[in-house]
Parts: sequence; structure tokens; C-alpha cells
Amino acid sequence: MAQWTSAMGAAQLARLLNSQQDRPAGPGTRRPPAYRALADGIRLLVLEGRVPVAARLPAERELALSLSVSRTTVAAAYEALRAEGFLESRRGAGSWTAVPAGNPLPARGLEPLPPEALGSMIDLGTAALPAPEPWLTRAVQGALEELPPYAHTHGDYPAGLPALRAMIAERYTARGIPTMPEQIMVTTGAMGAIDAICHLFGGRGERIAVESPSYANILQLMREAGARLVPVAMAEGLTGWDLDRWRQVLRDAAPRIAYVVADFHNPTGALAGEDQRRQLVEAARSAGTVLVADETMSELWLDEDVSMPRPVCAFDPAGSTVVTVGSASKAFWAGMRIGWVRAAPDVIRSLVAARAYADLGTPVLEQLAVNWLFSTGGWEQAVELRRVQARDNRDALVTALRKELPTWGFEVPRGGLTLWVRVGGLSGSRLAEAGERVGVRVPSGPRFGVDGAFEGYVRLPFTVGGAVAEEAAARLAAAARIVESGGSGGGESPRTFVA
Repeated sequence: MAQWTSAMGAAQLARLLNSQQDRPAGPGTRRPPAYRALADGIRLLVLEGRVPVAARLPAERELALSLSVSRTTVAAAYEALRAEGFLESRRGAGSWTAVPAGNPLPARGLEPLPPEALGSMIDLGTAALPAPEPWLTRAVQGALEELPPYAHTHGDYPAGLPALRAMIAERYTARGIPTMPEQIMVTTGAMGAIDAICHLFGGRGERIAVESPSYANILQLMREAGARLVPVAMAEGLTGWDLDRWRQVLRDAAPRIAYVVADFHNPTGALAGEDQRRQLVEAARSAGTVLVADETMSELWLDEDVSMPRPVCAFDPAGSTVVTVGSASKAFWAGMRIGWVRAAPDVIRSLVAARAYADLGTPVLEQLAVNWLFSTGGWEQAVELRRVQARDNRDALVTALRKELPTWGFEVPRGGLTLWVRVGGLSGSRLAEAGERVGVRVPSGPRFGVDGAFEGYVRLPFTVGGAVAEEAAARLAAAARIVESGGSGGGESPRTFVA
């Protein structure tokens, strides 16, 4: 019986491998043999999770044709991977990817680093900050006081607690978008909301248009739902969307869904202008595409003079074209897994009905905590603390990067939690691998793209500041030296750092 659970086509693997662009070798630097470079490329794809473990690789002849190399080169690369434990083979069953005994399975998303590793590793993988105390504690205490009446019920509220649905609707109305509670469903975080939307509208094999780059965890969620992702490049710098490209994709590909982050886009930090929002809604309506607007970053402006455009749903108040997703997890705390959907009442009814076969509902106590924050003014004070912390971290990280890595390029966003960085011609995948060895965890650019795009980028979140930001930049510089030299790290080792 074959040991593989999925298959990787030769053309697809070749595209992923060809995206791995290295800096040209400097004087005195020896290039590895072709088979070694190929083996290293496949190993990196496995370690990053872009090629799954237990994926059947193409036959040697097929891959050789796709890469325009000799079959001998592919055979030698496969043999090297088998010797290192990254490939297993059996006559008649082919060869499939593996990880050596004792190695952790690669993460396909951006999971937080385990707490026990924080002493020696600076985690720049997850864009999440500690809770803005004392507001978390106060919110939970307030929720406990409100809990007794709910404890006498069954506790199942598939659409969310009525009080919280009404409160969220009121907040939209106060922003100039009249909203009824019937247009709101409370979910388990924004990921739960988007998963439900994809299953309702998407279906296996449906096209979903996504910004390129886009949020890595959402891209993976959509892939695993069987969607066919259609990337749409962002405009240059932090200027938002390229409307001509969006119109072309909506017209030619006719995607069922389009997923966008208009407010401080993850990962670039771009802020789409009001006219861009109006035009994209009009284009989506004309194409019959459901536009999913992720506004989880909408309250995280960091500079005082930022003028926020109206929400995307302001240009479709009835919710027939725009489905809006919000969340407490980015603006407040990632551990507060409360999200919501705003859409037309019939869409909400369909989402609620489908929930009987998913998670049934969202925890009552956490909903009460968010409702307490909204109703007491605690939310605004907590989010202001979050803005101050993120702003300070952003400024510290930018200063440290400019000092340690002056050839790296980026534009400083005016909000959000992430910095999208061009790494001076290096491979982001190799930089991420080298970073693990010197004590800094960073996600490479291809995690945020489709089919290997953005190899020359990494995403850096505003989660560390002060001396920790300086140390993180120093470790990234050490990782860059490893990649530039083509070495294995030599004497570089992570230092224990106590924040």
C-alpha cells in the first residue's frame, strides 16, 4: 500500500522551485552542484509546508523535463533527500516527502511559537500582542456578573447572543451604516467567519479572487476547502488596490468570492482609499461576485493624522454584495476568539443554518466579555492602549532594521500590525530557515502568495519593541549573512533573551 496521501505534479513543483531566487554568488563563493541545489529547494518547500509531508513527488523523468535538467540530476537529488530523511520510496509506489525522525512537522500556517521556546527564540511569526490589561480582566469579571441568567438556558446561540448581536449592529449604525441585529452573526473569530462564508458560497473547485499577497492562514483555509485561488496583484507601495486588474479578474475569471483586506492590509499594511472601495464594490456587483471584506485591522490606525475611509460595506448597505467580517482578536487580544459577520438577513440565516453541522455556536462567556467592553467604553480604551503599544513597536523595529539591514526595503505603514520587507535579493525561504538556527522565527514571503510568489520578501509583525526589536534585527542580520555565504550557520547560535 502506498504511503503517500497527496500528489505534487511536475509543473507545480517546478513553479515552486523556480520561485526560489538566490542572490548571485559573490567572489570566492562556490555554487552547490545542481543536484544539491535541487535537493535543498525541495527540502525547503517541505520544511515550510508548501509541499505537504507524505506528498507523492513526480517521477524523475517528468521533473527533469519540467526543470530542463538531466534525469541524473533529479535522481541524485532524490537520493540525497532519501539519505537525509526527507524522502521515502518504494518500488512500484514512487517517492513521497517525509521529515526525519525527531523533527517537528512543518506548519502550513502561522501558528504561535510554543511558550517553552520563548526563552531562546524571538517569535516574529504571529502578528499578535499580549492582552491590553487591565481590560481583559475587567471584561471577564463583568462577563461573570452577567452569566447567571444564561446559565439557566441551554447555552446554544447559533447566531450569537442577542445582546451582542444588537450591540454590534448599533456600532455599525453609529458608523453611518444602518444595521439590524438580523444582519449579524457572531462567530468563533474571523477565521471561523471566513470558513463559514467559504463553505456557503465557495464549494470545492470554485474560484476565489484574493489579493496578492494576502493573509497566509486565510489562503491555506481556502486551499483546504478546495478553492481555486485567483491572485490579484496589489498596487505599488501602500496605495491599496489596482482597480484595472480587479476589473479584469472579476470579468474574465468570474470568481464566486473575492476576499480583501481594505484596512491596513495583512501583510503589506496598505490602506485602500474610499474611491477604490466604491469602485471595487461596483465591479463585484456587476460580476455577481460576493465581496468578503475583512476589517479586523480597521481600528488599528497608528498615526494620529490618519483619515479613515468609510467601511467597504458603506457602499452596499443592504449587504447583498458585501459580506463584512470583524473580530476582537487583532484589535483587542488573539485569545478573545470572538468574530462576527455582517451581511443581508437571508445570508445570515443561511450561515446560521449551516452552523448545525459545524461548531454549533460561540462560547457564551467570551461573548459576554466583548459585550461588556462594547457597552462600557472599555473597548475604546483598550484599543487605544493597543495602538500605543503597536506604534512604539513599529518605530523600534523600523529603526533597528535600518541600522542592521540597510539594504532591505520597505514602506512604513500607518496602521495595522505588519511590515512587508524586501530582503535585498535573498531568498525569503532560506532566510526563514537560517533564522530558526540563530534564534528568530520569521515567515517567508511565499506563505502569503499563490504558487511560490514573493520569494524575495518576509513579513515582520509589530510584536516586539525596545531591546527585543534590536536583538531581533541583529539576529535577522546574522541569518542574512548565513544565506549570503551559502553556509550552514557556522558558529552562529541563538542567545537566550529575556524581555
